[in-house]
Amino acid sequence: MSLPRLVATDLDGTLLRPDTTVGERTRAVLDQVRAAGVLVVPVTARQPIGLVGIAEPAGFDSWMVCANGAYAWHLGEDRSAFSSLLPADAVGEVLQGLRDVAPAVRFAVVRDFGREFIAEPGYAELAVLSDHSIAPRVMHRGGLAELAAQPCLKVVARSPHHSPAELFGLLRDLCIESCTPTLSGAPFLEIAAAGVNKGVGLARLCELLEIGAADVVAFGDAQNDVEMLTWAGRGVAMANAMPVAKAAADEILPGTNAEEAVATWLTGLLDGVQSIRG
Repeated sequence: MSLPRLVATDLDGTLLRPDTTVGERTRAVLDQVRAAGVLVVPVTARQPIGLVGIAEPAGFDSWMVCANGAYAWHLGEDRSAFSSLLPADAVGEVLQGLRDVAPAVRFAVVRDFGREFIAEPGYAELAVLSDHSIAPRVMHRGGLAELAAQPCLKVVARSPHHSPAELFGLLRDLCIESCTPTLSGAPFLEIAAAGVNKGVGLARLCELLEIGAADVVAFGDAQNDVEMLTWAGRGVAMANAMPVAKAAADEILPGTNAEEAVATWLTGLLDGVQSIRG
């Protein structure tokens, strides 16, 4: 048994406890992993703003892959390694297409590495602070024309009458080839540019860092983690993972995020390596 060069981990439903906090045991083992020379990279649907209350408790100060693989951001240096945008015409096609089949759907777009969030009127009324780390009352409002006026990193869509999975099915049936929809377990559908997913984003970052897939262990729990779990040399799904994530993984943990199961797995890895070396 040997240490990987990089540990990639989803956050919500995986590394974080159900209250979205970082457990003390998790922080301790992440520090041990980093001290052993392993890079720990959060790979998440979140934007950097969504790590404000998490980065310090988790010890994150380096690379993260954001917006389901749309870009990589260095937390310590405040810069991006790459980004993939959904073109403005594709944004318009998605907005109009879903509105035609689900009139009650409401949209928001994410731009400028998460610094710009524009919500259609009615979206804020369906949202809470934890959805986007933005208080609904201060969300910038804009009509469909403004939302579709520029390329964006991600479109989010939600409806009081359709679940995210139902919206996913409706968008899939529209066969819009310029976009990639996914589900993260959040109460909304997330839509990025064609070909964007966590696996592709992680692979792009690892290529820049000259780290091969065989040297990567990845943890996840949701549909948006599937490509990452498949790409990594070892993909590990949570006990609380969606069936599609479990099917994509090489291993399924016996514990959940509430039990800090990622920390338990990493502790076992470190102990195994120490035993061999000892």
